[in-house]
Amino acid sequence: MPSNFLANNQPIARVMVAGTGVMGAQIAFQCAFSGVDVVAYDVDAACLVRASARFDALGRVYAVDFGAPREQIEASLARIESNTDIGSAVADANLVIEAIPEDLAIKQSFYRALSAVAPAGTIFASNSSTLVPSQFAIFTDRPERVLNLHFAHEVWKHNIAEVMGHQGTDPAVFERVVQFAHRIGMVPLPLRKEHPGYLLNTMLMPMLIAALGLLVNDVADVPTIDKAWMVAKGDRIGPFGILDGIGMTTVYNVTMSLAERTGDSTHRRIAEYVKANLIDTGRLGESVGHGFYRYPDPDFRNPTFVAA
Repeated sequence: MPSNFLANNQPIARVMVAGTGVMGAQIAFQCAFSGVDVVAYDVDAACLVRASARFDALGRVYAVDFGAPREQIEASLARIESNTDIGSAVADANLVIEAIPEDLAIKQSFYRALSAVAPAGTIFASNSSTLVPSQFAIFTDRPERVLNLHFAHEVWKHNIAEVMGHQGTDPAVFERVVQFAHRIGMVPLPLRKEHPGYLLNTMLMPMLIAALGLLVNDVADVPTIDKAWMVAKGDRIGPFGILDGIGMTTVYNVTMSLAERTGDSTHRRIAEYVKANLIDTGRLGESVGHGFYRYPDPDFRNPTFVAA
């Protein structure tokens, strides 16, 4: 990609999605379904094998939810290629959407490596749920082209894209990413300044923390807490289903960070519970098939779950 990518007002035509877990796979498929060429990058070939199965499953979901014909699904799948080599994966990318684990050290290492091989004009966008772009920008060779682009779980239904820059983000880069989000079927939500948790998670996290607090304080079990929310609010998923989609590593990092920042004993007990009962037992969430529920057919999707 030429370095004058923005100056020539060229569209974002090729995206590298780094990380192929639940969210990375959803982002990649949504881009491909919207006509964008995608390179799905992961360091582990086994992850890409699992990602291929996720893409196939998403194709079936889009066929049902959108009535997309088989030809459109096949064309979307054909737009996605897989790669474990970061240099060749990013070689022709206009935009990188990073969806790797929510660990600052891992992300910083990734951005150092990416900067060494990415074309000069490539934009770097993180899907981080809790970290802000200035935490990554200093580890790149192009801080003016770094920002966050945050998607919600089940991107084809909950189609928001929160766009957050930092003080050094080029306004033209910010606007180009807003335009891209709209192009792939999202409702762009531009933030005026950095804010951990963005808009959605700032509103959502108190509910999720409250649900976890009810659990660790032994007020009720997981299904009962989820039923309370699902029946009363008419939602098809409760807090623990949402937490499975987020992933336990992120849940642990967020709650431990809150515990350290606030000194709140409940936050610390939640973090310790998540680590001991979920992370340490391999129940990392929907991405591995087991969290608070088992996947691909969790109990809460059974119509009888919320029956009297």
